[in-house]
Amino acid sequence: MVADVVFTTDKADRDSIEQCKRVLQLLLTNRGNPSFEIDRVLSDDPELVFGHCLRAALIVRADDFTARSKVAASVTAIEKICPDITSRARRHASAARAWLDGDQALAVERYGAILTDYPRDLLALVVAHAIDFRLGQRRMLRDRVAQVMSEWDSTAAGYASVLAMYAFGLEENGHYRRAEKVARRALALDPRHPGAIHVIAHVMEMQGRAREGLEFLAATESAWMDTTGISVHLAWHRALFHLDADDSRSALAVYDAQISNTEVWDLSALSDASALLWRLQLRNIRVHERWQMLAARWQMKVLTDVRYFYIAHAIMAFAAAGRTAGVRQLLSTLPHIQEGRATALHPDDALILPLCKALIAFAYGDYAGCAEWLGRVRYIAHRCGGSLAQCDLIHLTFTEAALRAHKANLARALVAERTAQKPASRLNRALQRRLG
Repeated sequence: MVADVVFTTDKADRDSIEQCKRVLQLLLTNRGNPSFEIDRVLSDDPELVFGHCLRAALIVRADDFTARSKVAASVTAIEKICPDITSRARRHASAARAWLDGDQALAVERYGAILTDYPRDLLALVVAHAIDFRLGQRRMLRDRVAQVMSEWDSTAAGYASVLAMYAFGLEENGHYRRAEKVARRALALDPRHPGAIHVIAHVMEMQGRAREGLEFLAATESAWMDTTGISVHLAWHRALFHLDADDSRSALAVYDAQISNTEVWDLSALSDASALLWRLQLRNIRVHERWQMLAARWQMKVLTDVRYFYIAHAIMAFAAAGRTAGVRQLLSTLPHIQEGRATALHPDDALILPLCKALIAFAYGDYAGCAEWLGRVRYIAHRCGGSLAQCDLIHLTFTEAALRAHKANLARALVAERTAQKPASRLNRALQRRLG
């Protein structure tokens, strides 16, 4: 019993197919450089349908608009090689074309329709899972995987990855105990699976199990440090555990040793760096020189047509570093982005401008203004385009702004909310002491 990923239209030799399977495994486990590998496969076999579907899926999953030309080339190749518009390969091409057209909702709808007919199509599943996350569709993050689970078992290649995806969907919907159980099932099949490790880190973060989280990441470090595309993010989780234990010095040491020295500064790594420095700044830790270095890295990126999640994190860096030109330039793009996108398809539209204005206000010392802006959108903060742990930055900033602006009643309510969720958190206990 194997995962259903090979397209019957392929007449390539078995070596090419096996190379694609290896690339898919890299994609599923966040290891190596699958984009480089699939380009190499296609250069040797330019009519490999599986390879073109895989390359398109890699780019759509990453939401990498800088690689649009590669997606367009692969879609065109599939359409030329596969005349049957009802074939699975053509349906993959149709889903990727929707992404090319800027319609994320239609893209995930089409990848999801493939799964209805081919529930063991790992490629469609991993891309749909990623788009569900980007669109903030938390229920579908869980339920789309649940819809195909009955077609899988432990003998199928990739089953550990399916379990890890399902576990993440459970965690993001608050089913922490069950999420950890499913993630540990995935680790039983693949003890070095970074996705499963990631889910357990999330569960422990949301439950306030800081000491246990640090021990877990230390015990699994050889599986994720410097070997996967998720290394920086799991180092970020390690720093969050230190912060929750009220140990800012150790969190800063993690930033210096395991985040700021990464060799691959993609938007995800930049966002993790911004989010961690911002949390340290909320604790009055001096990180100005680090902000300058990080803002310079953000300045090198083209931020047109990127997710609002990334724009908010770039705003953090520019505002904290005092780069007003960068702040103004990004703010000027927001109306254009909003006009070019369908609000119904992007539920974070209503959040991004108030959030950016709140972050700017905080960076410039206008804590009352920050609290006012966040007060307007506090009930849609879950639309930030990130995980529950990532979106918590908004609540942390709101709480700190209320404290610094001497809004005692608001601060008391926000601290009580945090403490109810994680009563064992030393950070939350420190916030309680400040209320006095």
